[in-house]
Amino acid sequence: MNAPKFVTVACCQVAPKVGDLTHNRRLGERVIRSAALRGAQVIVLPELAQSGYVFRDLAEALELAETPDGPTLQLWQMLARELGIVIVGGFCERLSDGRVANSAALVDDCGVRTIYRKAHLWDGENAIFTAGSEAPPVVETAFGRIAVMICYDLEFPEWVRLPALTGAELLCAPVNWPWGPRPSEERPAEVIRVQANASVNRLFIAACDRHGHERGVDWVQGSVIVDADGFPQAGPAEAVGEQILVATLNLAEACNKRISRHNDLHQDRRPALYGNAGLLV
Repeated sequence: MNAPKFVTVACCQVAPKVGDLTHNRRLGERVIRSAALRGAQVIVLPELAQSGYVFRDLAEALELAETPDGPTLQLWQMLARELGIVIVGGFCERLSDGRVANSAALVDDCGVRTIYRKAHLWDGENAIFTAGSEAPPVVETAFGRIAVMICYDLEFPEWVRLPALTGAELLCAPVNWPWGPRPSEERPAEVIRVQANASVNRLFIAACDRHGHERGVDWVQGSVIVDADGFPQAGPAEAVGEQILVATLNLAEACNKRISRHNDLHQDRRPALYGNAGLLV
């Protein structure tokens, strides 16, 4: 039995303003400080929290993009050092040759530990962003082994399985889930997929959504923090606007993949039977 490893995680469901970089930095700092005051050690912000999401075109995205040494990530590094926390947040990353990526940074008191570029682009993102080609990183932090991915990536079970197999205990996912119709009384499918991914991998997941109306788009507002059995520990914070969800998690539970006396979720896998999926060993 692994020794308990309790970590307090927060998802900051906020409404960035597309194109207003100063406002977005101030907003991010305000909620990061608020979450830290509530004891959060790992703080997750939404997808593209630095810039807003609904770009008109690539030219606008380029105008708003920042490099990893730009002012937003410098601010996050300063806050991480001051508060002794880990921050995972989304930003529009300026690449070479007039390209941009939908990226997320993991920052702690040592600086920028990793940059992840969204590999699975949703809808109009394909006309703006260059897709990433690297697997979700897993970073050893003071609070546990943390993986990072972004929004639509969560809909590909193979992609979530990769960091689980390499020892991730907590997956932090900045998301922007566009609202869509669903049967009455049903929960958002996006939240259900997060719960399923957590359960089949015995992996904690913190998915931070956004709110606010942006250029004709509304949002699920479904931020949720899920335990290794797939049950929400905070949220989903649907249709309630700005929220800071906080949950204390025992990440040691993610190291135990056993679900019965004779079953282990990872050891029971039979990749040779799965065709192309067998490549995920």
